[in-house]
Amino acid sequence: MNQAAAKPCPFCVLEPHRIVAEDERAVAYRDGFPVSLGHTVIIPRRHFATLFEATEAEQLALFGMLAQAKEVLDRLHQPDGYNIGINHGQAGGQSVPHLHIHLIPRYRGDKEDPRGGVRWILPDKAKYWA
Repeated sequence: MNQAAAKPCPFCVLEPHRIVAEDERAVAYRDGFPVSLGHTVIIPRRHFATLFEATEAEQLALFGMLAQAKEVLDRLHQPDGYNIGINHGQAGGQSVPHLHIHLIPRYRGDKEDPRGGVRWILPDKAKYWA
């Protein structure tokens, strides 16, 4: 595919109405395909693919923005818990090659038995307590 036909990075061009919080290094942004009420992604302003490419200052900014987004979601939606996740690389499920941290609010009763949380990405290995 030539560069002219390439789609722009969806996290480099943001829709202002979806911004939850922002600073000079990071943005908290409403997910376009939310899995729960309030699902937010934390995005660095600089374009890079993985957390391992972030500078120390960017890592601090990302985790600071994660805490700020949680405060907003606690106030707006009062979730009972959270899942926090990062997909790195194609094998890890990353579909947009711009780092983003998922902050997924969880609500009592949204899954019959939520034990195992993110481990359910590989269902045959998730239930370790049986």
